[in-house]
Amino acid sequence: MSPVARRPDVLIAELRDVLTGPLAEIAQRFSTWVDDLAPHSAMVIFTRECTGRPRKVAGDPSIVDRVTIAELDRVRNELAAGEIRRDGFRLAGRDREVCAILDSTDTLLVFVPRGTRATSAALDLVRAAFGVVATGIRLQVHTASPAYLAESRAASAERARTVAELTESHAVTLETILATLRSKDLDDTRARTTARETATEALIGLRSAVDLHRELAEEALTTAFARLHGELRDLVRHRSLDLQMVAPPVGGRGLPGEVAHAARAIARGAVLAMSGQADMTRVRVAWTCDDSTLLVDVRDDGNGEIDVVELGRQLRDRVETLGGGIESESTPGWGTRIAVSFPLDLPIAATDGPALDALAALAPREIEVLEHLVAGRRNRVIAERLGVSESTVKFHVAGVLRKLGVSTRGEAAALGAEAGVRAAG
Repeated sequence: MSPVARRPDVLIAELRDVLTGPLAEIAQRFSTWVDDLAPHSAMVIFTRECTGRPRKVAGDPSIVDRVTIAELDRVRNELAAGEIRRDGFRLAGRDREVCAILDSTDTLLVFVPRGTRATSAALDLVRAAFGVVATGIRLQVHTASPAYLAESRAASAERARTVAELTESHAVTLETILATLRSKDLDDTRARTTARETATEALIGLRSAVDLHRELAEEALTTAFARLHGELRDLVRHRSLDLQMVAPPVGGRGLPGEVAHAARAIARGAVLAMSGQADMTRVRVAWTCDDSTLLVDVRDDGNGEIDVVELGRQLRDRVETLGGGIESESTPGWGTRIAVSFPLDLPIAATDGPALDALAALAPREIEVLEHLVAGRRNRVIAERLGVSESTVKFHVAGVLRKLGVSTRGEAAALGAEAGVRAAG
């Protein structure tokens, strides 16, 4: 039955299912929801919010495996927010008839139609549903859950693919220049002119692509902090609270995208917890950064009676997923302080040799538990999902950590994600 003919409650329930599950597979779930409404052979969702894996794809591998970020960015730049356009665009190396929709979140949907042409009413419904999906993606990224951070770290293949795209483009340019210079049909002047024009055009394109991929992979330190300032202003605007922001020095290296997201999420979580104190009047948020580490320091002037153990538990998985450390202290009469450090050069867990052997050594139940760790779940939730006691889950978590040779749940989640373990739904 087409989505248009379904009852509204069924439509909403099915759209909820699209939002449930690993973020990396959301295009596959949305493609299934859309296909009866707007038949298509391939679908791509492109968002700058996901620094690790900006492309979510479904469908024909000959298209989705070859579509480049530069191509998607060109399509995005052609559209206005909320626009639906059926037109010819270059996708996966050649011109194709596609349907493109740009959401107000700046998230792009592109699909290659198949068979029957979708009606305007059907595309309006797709646009509305895509708005929900795009918002869901943004919310998951902004909360910087351990599962999202682990997925971002596991997205090195996406970045390697980017390098391959640039290398291939460079090779084609050099081959074209060489063929021009060897041509017997061109005199020296014409050959030099043609070669120069080819090289100039390729160099401009290459620089633009490098800038775009760098923008997707990292954030400038001052830009990331400015975004945090705006988010915190909105968070405390209804309270009489002195928000003191100590900005990092201008310049320096950029932050990996997943570190920037996690640092903002940690600061928001800490400020939200601290602002619940009735007697708190001031909160101070400071970022400092050197060539290897980002330090996030949040402190207040409250009564110092916050349960820092519980607050640390809520924040720790996000920190440990990225190899960071967290310290917390609360002193009655003096206030509370949360200090977090994030390494900028993220440790990459080995995915061959001993690491793969360790993963292969996990028992079936331990694999199930690891899937839930990749999803960022706590022991109590895992126990409920698996129908076992919390002590049984603790036993299996200990076994997972021992066999993988790691010391924290976050490290186990990151290693599992990089080795291809999918987050349990």
